[in-house]
Amino acid sequence: MLQSKRRSIKTTRPAKTRPVKKNRPVASASMGTADYEALARFRYQIRKFLTFSEEAAHQSGLTSQQHQAMLAIKGFSKQGAVTVGKLAEFLLIKHHTAVELTDRMTKLGLLSREVDQDDGRRVLLKLTRKGEQRLQRLSKVHLDELRSASPTIARILKSFRAISQGALFWGWCHLILSDLV
Repeated sequence: MLQSKRRSIKTTRPAKTRPVKKNRPVASASMGTADYEALARFRYQIRKFLTFSEEAAHQSGLTSQQHQAMLAIKGFSKQGAVTVGKLAEFLLIKHHTAVELTDRMTKLGLLSREVDQDDGRRVLLKLTRKGEQRLQRLSKVHLDELRSASPTIARILKSFRAISQGALFWGWCHLILSDLV
């Protein structure tokens, strides 16, 4: 009896790449050591703050993403009620991820969901009293940290202005910030 041999064919998928953004400023060939140093210091300060933020959230019993969600709900609520879709947009995550996040936060008593009175299909997110209290404590700690780091960040930003002379400075900032996301 003959047995058929199945050949294992491996399919390779192209690696996920970041979409190329058009109209990105190109660093000029005249960039000097001071330019690179300023960029490095700026990125270092941002990462230092983000690390601080993650640790502060963790010490408060939250994940960094839960803290960011609460901040987005509170901070962007003046623009209108925050829905799960808007939360996903603010956090730069997929809708289903935002649904899972809000499910967990609701179970923890940090968020409540309310049906929109004007459109019964929409669900609005609100912080509970417990969520408000946690966010207030974390925000105070974050603002204190930003106040202590602001002189260093201001010096870095001034050096960008001196080095890059205007428009290129803002282009570099856009590049740096888009890379962090």
